[in-house]
Amino acid sequence: MEVMNNQSTVKSFIFQAFSSHQVVQTVLFFLFLMDYLLIIVGNVAIVIVIHSNFHLHKPMYFLLNNLSILEIWYTTTTIPNMLVGLLQDVKRISFAGCFIQFYFLFSFGSTECFLLTLMGYDRFLAICKPLYYQKLMSSRVCLQLALSCWVAGFLWFLAPITLISQLPFCGPNTIDHFLCDRGPLMTLSCKRDYVTEITFFSFATTMNVSTFLFILITYMYIIYTILRMPSAAGRQKAFSTCSSHLIVVSLFFGSVMFMYMRPAGKHSLSQDKVVSLLYIAVTPLLNPLIYTLRNNEFKQALAKMLRKE
Repeated sequence: MEVMNNQSTVKSFIFQAFSSHQVVQTVLFFLFLMDYLLIIVGNVAIVIVIHSNFHLHKPMYFLLNNLSILEIWYTTTTIPNMLVGLLQDVKRISFAGCFIQFYFLFSFGSTECFLLTLMGYDRFLAICKPLYYQKLMSSRVCLQLALSCWVAGFLWFLAPITLISQLPFCGPNTIDHFLCDRGPLMTLSCKRDYVTEITFFSFATTMNVSTFLFILITYMYIIYTILRMPSAAGRQKAFSTCSSHLIVVSLFFGSVMFMYMRPAGKHSLSQDKVVSLLYIAVTPLLNPLIYTLRNNEFKQALAKMLRKE
């Protein structure tokens, strides 16, 4: 991806995200460090448990394994750089490094949208089409669908981000944020390019709305099917397998749609930072807890593995 432009004189960007007070920065450093370590430990634990237990070698857990790996890389794209910045007086990132972070942030975010959609489709097949589930969601099909999510995620925002990287940046170069994002970067551009703004907005809206609507429609069918089940125990089990996914979808899509389904313009920067922290630092931390604490099968597998040790 080409990230340099002959019209750009800016060679680096400076983050100005949090308070410059040393005590505040020290407290934030340890908070974000603890958050990052818990995210890594929690998601690595999920991957290890799924791989080590044969009973969890099912499409639902294969997709959860993909989501956990994704969350590790997703947070690694931003949090380590943020931690380094909290220890420095001047929080600088190169021009190329900024757009590389921008690209991977949106690539992993897009992949998560597609994976969450695929997980909803998996629950739809398991509950609404149980007789055809093994055929429609075989190991081979599940692998192909998961791979498609990763490929589509890394291709989806390639063109819009390349367009933004071609805008002229001639100063100032201070980003009032803790990461390289669409809004702050386009604000710093010397030229307001409506074509680029509309292109990015269109790509973001198309992906978020289409995936969210797909999940919404599948859950309408799922809820309708569950309510028709004669057994109360069956209904409870079905709701239990879906509730974790619904909570994660609500947290992730709610924050992402708020941030990126708005036209570029003047927004509350403090509010944007809080919302960004929600889907970058909070949701990846909650995902392991949500999926493990509400899943008896996973808890049993984890207890079994711990007993062996």
